[in-house]
Amino acid sequence: MRLRLLAALSLTPLLLAGTVPLKKGEPAISEQTQRSGGMRPAEQLALRFDSADLQFEVLPDRQALNGVATLTFTATAPLSRLLVDLDRNLPVSAISINDQPLARSAWSNPQGQLAIRLPRPAARGERIVARIGYAGTPHIAVNAPWDDGMVWSKTPDGRTWFATTAEGYGCDLFWPCLDFPTGEPAVATIHITVPAGLKAPSNGVLLGIDALPDGRTRWNWRVKQPNTYAIALNVAPYEEVAGGYRSRYGNTIPMHYWYLPGERRQAEGLFAEFAPTLDFFEANIGPYPFGDEKLGVVETPHKGMEHQTINAYGNGYAKAPEGFDWLFQHEFAHEYFGNQLTAADWDDYWLHEGYAEYMQPAYALWREGEARYAAMMLDQRNRILNKQPLVRGREVTEEEVYEDAKGGPAQDIYYKGAWVLHTLRWLVGDKDFWAITRRAVYGRPDPRPGNFAPRFGSTAEFQRIVREVTGKDYGWFFEVYLRQAALPDLIERRTAGRLSLTWAAPGGGAFPMPVDVEVNGTVRRVTPPVSIDVPADGHVVIDPWARILRRSPAVEAFQAYQAQQRAKK
Repeated sequence: MRLRLLAALSLTPLLLAGTVPLKKGEPAISEQTQRSGGMRPAEQLALRFDSADLQFEVLPDRQALNGVATLTFTATAPLSRLLVDLDRNLPVSAISINDQPLARSAWSNPQGQLAIRLPRPAARGERIVARIGYAGTPHIAVNAPWDDGMVWSKTPDGRTWFATTAEGYGCDLFWPCLDFPTGEPAVATIHITVPAGLKAPSNGVLLGIDALPDGRTRWNWRVKQPNTYAIALNVAPYEEVAGGYRSRYGNTIPMHYWYLPGERRQAEGLFAEFAPTLDFFEANIGPYPFGDEKLGVVETPHKGMEHQTINAYGNGYAKAPEGFDWLFQHEFAHEYFGNQLTAADWDDYWLHEGYAEYMQPAYALWREGEARYAAMMLDQRNRILNKQPLVRGREVTEEEVYEDAKGGPAQDIYYKGAWVLHTLRWLVGDKDFWAITRRAVYGRPDPRPGNFAPRFGSTAEFQRIVREVTGKDYGWFFEVYLRQAALPDLIERRTAGRLSLTWAAPGGGAFPMPVDVEVNGTVRRVTPPVSIDVPADGHVVIDPWARILRRSPAVEAFQAYQAQQRAKK
């Protein structure tokens, strides 16, 4: 595919003057831009996002971007204006609707939501093609990926190293989009123009690289149904290691890793983990969701992020006792839990993070067995805080989920989410657990390459899938673990010759969780409330393999001690 230079476009963004480097956190962004998800305007909910053609010109000397976005929508209800999210630090220079240029008075963007008055009202089912030219100095992240924005950096030899990250604040940091989980375009074509000597790996399939007359290159990519925050720009003098993986399902999956010069040995070591990780996921869940595009990883100047088919990696090739790179594995897990299965609302993002966190110990169990699995699960257990429920049952923003200061469950969507899955796996058994997972990911029990597409899911759907697979209603399980903040407490009473066990569940409802009890080396399974015979001198261990997520006074004391130590510093 050959494309004209940006300079030849009828919608040409204004180049920015000035070369003074910005500081982290500059330019400031509005509350609107900081917010992702939550309640959306009716005009946005009345759009089907058919395609996005995104042209970016990366200007490292100015820490700036020029962009032309061609967005194609279908109206699902009558519309008189188009609302798309775009940071006001990226001023718009020109807009056309269905090839009709608009007067400057037809649009406004005071707070980060671009309102475009249509030349005439659009009827239901009508196609709307908006072409938007913009340019600016996008917000620089303070501490990516824990906050979002552009990351302008340098390689060890002083060349440009640039990346975007946008999960928290959203896609509107650098392109006009619908900034909520279900706002995905059906397809996105991405064109990235970069200075001479730099490369721009991105999402999906590489369509081609255009050599421009001034020595720059334009990298052209196409990706199907990308997550709203998953489109990513990555620019550096990258080198590449590549290969193919022969899948359990018969297809060959392209694998690529882009890394900085001088790291060939470390890069090959990380790349060697790709195929075994793929095999684990395909063996237990199903086919890699983007096998017709690629498994892509790129080294970034920030820690990491699940950018669909181009996951960001910034773990410095760190070694760990489990023998694999947790960051690569975690972000890869998001190809299944986040990019293939996307939560329809931020309130359900424990499905993304809980599963992605759980897959590291699950992989360790597959590789090494119970000891490594138990060690990793117990480490996660010590991090569960239980301040807020994982799920609130209403539309929320990203910040209301990931930020403790805004009342969110924060890190519990990772660690508590993983332990919910750990307990569920023990409760229903391995066969049903992976069957549940498979249906949640693909929407069907029999996935094969070509018979599924990325989909949206929810906690309510997941709960229904558990019921369908097991034939049992586990509403009590989800009510306690997802919709209550506190953990169930197992009350033990020991008298001469008897052991009584009773659950005290938050919310006061039923909690028929079975428990393994070991008495003098013999294990039996009981369901409290129950009283069993125990020899007066019998040695008792409750839940000897730590399968159940429950209150632990020891963990609470440990966490309180840690907080005291931090306060002294």
